[in-house]
Amino acid sequence: MKRSKLSTSVAALTRRSVLATGAAALAMPALTGRGFAQEAVNVGVIVPLSGANAQFGINSRNGIQLVADEINANGGIKSMGGAQINLVIADATSNPTQAATVAQRMMSQDNVVAVLGAFASSLTLAISEVTERRGVPLLTMSFSDQITDRGFQNVFQIVSPGSQIGAATFDFTRALAQEAGQTLEKIAIMYEDTAYGTSQSAGLRKAAQDAGIEVVMDEAYPLGITDVSPLINQLRRSDAQVVFPVSYLNDSLLIVRSMRQQGINIPTIGGAAGYIIPDFREGLGDLADNVLSISPAAYDQAPDYTERFREKFGYFMVHEAQEHAACMGCLHSALEAAGSADHAAIREQLQNSVFDQGWATVMSGGKVEFDEMGRNIHASPLMVQWRGGELVTVYPKEYATGEVVWNS
Repeated sequence: MKRSKLSTSVAALTRRSVLATGAAALAMPALTGRGFAQEAVNVGVIVPLSGANAQFGINSRNGIQLVADEINANGGIKSMGGAQINLVIADATSNPTQAATVAQRMMSQDNVVAVLGAFASSLTLAISEVTERRGVPLLTMSFSDQITDRGFQNVFQIVSPGSQIGAATFDFTRALAQEAGQTLEKIAIMYEDTAYGTSQSAGLRKAAQDAGIEVVMDEAYPLGITDVSPLINQLRRSDAQVVFPVSYLNDSLLIVRSMRQQGINIPTIGGAAGYIIPDFREGLGDLADNVLSISPAAYDQAPDYTERFREKFGYFMVHEAQEHAACMGCLHSALEAAGSADHAAIREQLQNSVFDQGWATVMSGGKVEFDEMGRNIHASPLMVQWRGGELVTVYPKEYATGEVVWNS
């Protein structure tokens, strides 16, 4: 099906519109009537603001808030008479059960037109069960393949799914090693056992197997591990040439610090999440230098936008903030095109539009377009590397802003 630009009318029926009749009974009353002043439009934001993933949630909220403030300062939603965006922000904690409870409350009390969130895949999976029943669009930057594998009609994943990110992590690493004159034969994988870690490690594992590379260590560990000694000892014995730890912040700090303190200096390629936020560098100091990581987006690709985040919040625009900002930008464009706060109308615009203006352009590929599963067909992971206190994109070459430092 040919995609419409944002200024066109609602496109023909797709997998998203098959629920329109049923969703109509659940949707909030539509705010319709182009050119007439409207009340504020409520947008739900469910992110972890407490618990183990709180910093990621704060970063995500900041990215969304930045875009919402800019929309409101520039006249709001013009097709709805200048309606202002009102963010209804809720703490998912870091617990899926609590995330679902918060979503239920938001659906019944706050009349939100859509929901953004929730960083951690396990939280997003729980929230999506609620938004799907209500017919409310959910825009997310969570990685897990399960989010869009279930055939849900109302979920939109702006990043590549975890298995594709994992495969890209391996493929990019292999290419960088070859450029440095090293042939990979043995790799190690360690991953935390949540939806995020298992999806991404599956992609890594399959890519290595397809390339005939031996996976000499393949270990899951519980989120929030306090003793990584068994993992590090196994890594030392494995004779791996590179290691792929897929982990959130606290785990990533423990793993890398323990490796370096024990003299294990093989190339370390993180799985985004805990490896590409300022807290990683602050927690490790110089030990963070030259650590590589996959990233679904990178702030050095769109400085005209991302530097506005640094100016407002005092640190570089981390990937979850950048991707949530893109989600907010896509939702704004969908609202403008729909001229309505009706869930079905917004869903149709999200499904059938090409988002190639404003904050949607901060994603790699420069635009966003969702396929029949709700996945962004232009999403393309990047490889970044720590240089002092900044992240530099080093691969693929067409996106690189610096050369890789490879410690073979």
